[in-house]
Amino acid sequence: MNSPVLYQYLIWMMLTLAPVVFVVLFFVSAPYGRFARGGWGPAVNNRFAWFVMEAPASLLVAYIMVFEMDLSTVTLVFLIIWQLHYFHRVFIYPFSLRGTRSMPVVILLMAVLFNSINAYLIGYHFVFQGDQYELDWLASPTFIGGIILYGTGYVITKRSDAILRNLRSPGEDGYKTPHGFLYQYVSCPNYLGEIIQWGGWALLTWSIAGLVFLIWTMANLVPRAIAHHKWYGETFPDYPVQRKALVPFII
Repeated sequence: MNSPVLYQYLIWMMLTLAPVVFVVLFFVSAPYGRFARGGWGPAVNNRFAWFVMEAPASLLVAYIMVFEMDLSTVTLVFLIIWQLHYFHRVFIYPFSLRGTRSMPVVILLMAVLFNSINAYLIGYHFVFQGDQYELDWLASPTFIGGIILYGTGYVITKRSDAILRNLRSPGEDGYKTPHGFLYQYVSCPNYLGEIIQWGGWALLTWSIAGLVFLIWTMANLVPRAIAHHKWYGETFPDYPVQRKALVPFII
């Protein structure tokens, strides 16, 4: 499975499909969360779904980098940075969710497929090109700029998620208007944070795999942020009109 040919094929496949997904998601919102609806087949518990669908991004990347290559100091740093997000996403985030929502199995399986392909690309990038990362990479402008972006996005995402989570009491399922932090400017600062974070990852690794992940993050989250913003405005008559969907003062 660790074939450079397969790696290149998957890179081009993902780059080709991303614009298609971007356009489709403006017309069809994935049926989970506030857009949950019938007609998508059987569903499973939301916490279980998030755990299963995010697990490949953490576990497969860890397996590839630990067992398929010789970790250097720099690639070990990369692995730790990656796991800062995905270990939390797999083993902490799902169990912090409040409410009793569900997710269609078909959406779960699509997410598992995407995360598995993405994990393959991220992990095998280092298998195939890890030798380029000498120790002085950690002092390079790309790494320093990337880690600043990654850290900024990480903080934005985690703080925004915490504000959303705290809107509900344990067992409560309803939606409310979030306030504070970057919510005074945009409806989805958590999505903005993820885009900034993975832009930082693409920069600090200076990799095509990182760029592909950033493109897919934007293809998924930009349409969903716009849909969320529209939903807020239609659901809450007093929703702040000055807010944008994703980027303050712009989108």
